[in-house]
Amino acid sequence: MAVSKCTRLSGPLIKQLLDSVDNVLFDCDGVIWRGDEAISGAPEVINLLKKTGKGVYFVTNNSTKTRKMYADKLAKLGFNATEEEVFGTAYCSAMYLKSVCKLEGKVYLIGSNAMRQELEKVEIEQIGVGPDHVSGTQFDWANVALDPEVKAVLVGFDEHFSYMKLNKALQYLSNSDCQFVGTNTDTRLPLEGGKAVPGTGCLVKAVETAAQRQAQVVGKPNRFMFDCVAGKFNVDPNRCLMVGDRLDTDILLGSNCGLKTLLTLTGVSTVADAETHQKSGCPVRQGMVPDYYVDSIAELLPALQG
Repeated sequence: MAVSKCTRLSGPLIKQLLDSVDNVLFDCDGVIWRGDEAISGAPEVINLLKKTGKGVYFVTNNSTKTRKMYADKLAKLGFNATEEEVFGTAYCSAMYLKSVCKLEGKVYLIGSNAMRQELEKVEIEQIGVGPDHVSGTQFDWANVALDPEVKAVLVGFDEHFSYMKLNKALQYLSNSDCQFVGTNTDTRLPLEGGKAVPGTGCLVKAVETAAQRQAQVVGKPNRFMFDCVAGKFNVDPNRCLMVGDRLDTDILLGSNCGLKTLLTLTGVSTVADAETHQKSGCPVRQGMVPDYYVDSIAELLPALQG
């Protein structure tokens, strides 16, 4: 398929692309749904892809939900999907600590109950979920009681993030043998109406700054998330398509892993953003340029129905 980057996907090219892949990875929010509503035509696209024998998987940087929570939401919105096809950062970070770090000990978790549940499923103990308020003086903070069994600090989205949590992470990470893992580096969570709130990347950066260490990040655009999918379902990157709405996470993940990439314009990034990256001359930014783009994944429907 010798076409230039950032090509509008339409007509016979849609079928040509779909015929060239066996597996499709989808981001979720902004791609197949917005908030609590499915994007028009998205359930039909997913279900028809699976009906034609394609492997379909869901990859999300959101660490506030377990795989089961996502599977339940997918089912509620009309998607034919199973828990095993969902790869969120709550699950992937637990897998990273278990399989790559081979952790023997507890995790100090700056994160959600969903992350706690995914850690428990792979028999990793955690401490830290919930509020942790400041007490005492600065001298007390530097000598805060630490659990000697903690061998890793894991940072995901935490609505209870606080100075004391940041301090405890610093104290644990002062031990160079303590592993440091982050779920993702998305700095902003876009909301309807053009608004946004701080994302997990802000929390990861805060801990990195305090500890003067870099986190091992498991979420998009880092390839570990794809490795989780490929390792479980034997996915050939040469015959795999990544579909997303963000250039710096979804599309860059695809580029980093040698996948074909498709940008949908129902979420964050625009064609103008992609064209700016394309003209930059920077290899990393050029990795954010998709192979193809569509206004919505619903544009795949005619090729699947024919």
